[in-house]
Amino acid sequence: MPAETEAALERAVDSAARHDRLFSLRAANIKQSAVRDVFDISIRPGLVSLAGGSPYLKSLPLEDLGRTAQKIIAEHGLEALQYGGGQGMDELRRLVCDVMAAEGIEGADPEDIVITTGSQSAQDVAAKVFCDPGDVILCEDPTYVGALNTFEAYQVDVVTIPMDDAGLIPDELERVIAELQAQGRSIKLLYTIPSFNNPSGITMAADRRQRVVDICREHNILVLEDNPYGMLRFDGEPLKPMRADNPDDVIYLGSFSKIFAPGVRLGWALVPRHLYRRFYLACEAVVLCPSPLTQMLVSAYLTEYDWRGHLSSMRSLYRERCDAMLGALAEEFPEGVHWTTPDGGFFVWVTLPEGIDTYPLLYTAIDAGVVFIPGAAFTPSDEPSNKLRLAFSAVSPEDIVEGVRRLAPILRGAIEQNR
Repeated sequence: MPAETEAALERAVDSAARHDRLFSLRAANIKQSAVRDVFDISIRPGLVSLAGGSPYLKSLPLEDLGRTAQKIIAEHGLEALQYGGGQGMDELRRLVCDVMAAEGIEGADPEDIVITTGSQSAQDVAAKVFCDPGDVILCEDPTYVGALNTFEAYQVDVVTIPMDDAGLIPDELERVIAELQAQGRSIKLLYTIPSFNNPSGITMAADRRQRVVDICREHNILVLEDNPYGMLRFDGEPLKPMRADNPDDVIYLGSFSKIFAPGVRLGWALVPRHLYRRFYLACEAVVLCPSPLTQMLVSAYLTEYDWRGHLSSMRSLYRERCDAMLGALAEEFPEGVHWTTPDGGFFVWVTLPEGIDTYPLLYTAIDAGVVFIPGAAFTPSDEPSNKLRLAFSAVSPEDIVEGVRRLAPILRGAIEQNR
């Protein structure tokens, strides 16, 4: 090895040793997302990716949107390319109220909305504003890996509540709250994805939603309702969000990532008025202002395009792909494997027999030309998981069937070895 290379390596090691002590305790809790790891792998040619929960974008009117973006810059460039308000543009906040009305949240005030850089940033702000190290955030088991990583970065203890086929179990919520309070723990938030939970695809039943809010209100716990998939119910009739009848006790998070495009990186938070100022200031401290250019593009999409019609066609497409996946699972998967049957969203949650760890199976699956997300990514527990997530949203029915066909013998072999 050349002398200058050896010297450079020595300097790098020395710098790492010196700077390591500068990291905050919080930094130790910042983790690389397992979903991101697999996403990077899944773009390899020849692999069928049943991993990424990406929307299907090819049916968007891309040429027309390109002309719209060009027009925005040509005619409103000084505003579109300049700093904007931290709260978000007035027009987009008014339009967000129309979107939420279509979901069942009537009468929302644009003044209670903060435009965010996707709903992920709103999760980050909620943890920052409400939680001290050692506080508890409750969530469903399983839940969104991005939220887990965000909450844990703030040194929060994430405690899970079991689910069944009708979603989060209210009796279990009461039990866990009682146990934590008996220990003197401070519970700040319940984070929930009530419609088409990521990763399970399960929807919280309508008759459970109000009871969950009532339980949390009784114990002074805020509900953080994350609803990116709510308008993707296959029958076109979204269940009423928890926020609809509980404006003082629920922070509602929405996103344009699933109903338009994730690349615009825009979402919103509908915040109870008495909590709004601190939440808004914390958002502003992180991003200063959401992009005026993308806000204007989204506003144009909502006013100049048939976004409802496009969403209707997307629901049909996602239903077709979900049906293809469920049919392939029934045809190919071995006995002893079970899965959820979603009525919207992007995901199917697969359960293998007890004693099987799906994480090592990922590498075998990659060699076989198919990718999934192991279930361990979606829980704060460090225990092995016998579950995995399959996504159907961005994959053609033909590729879904082929991916399941490639995956089936791997699961069959794991079950035989586990006996």
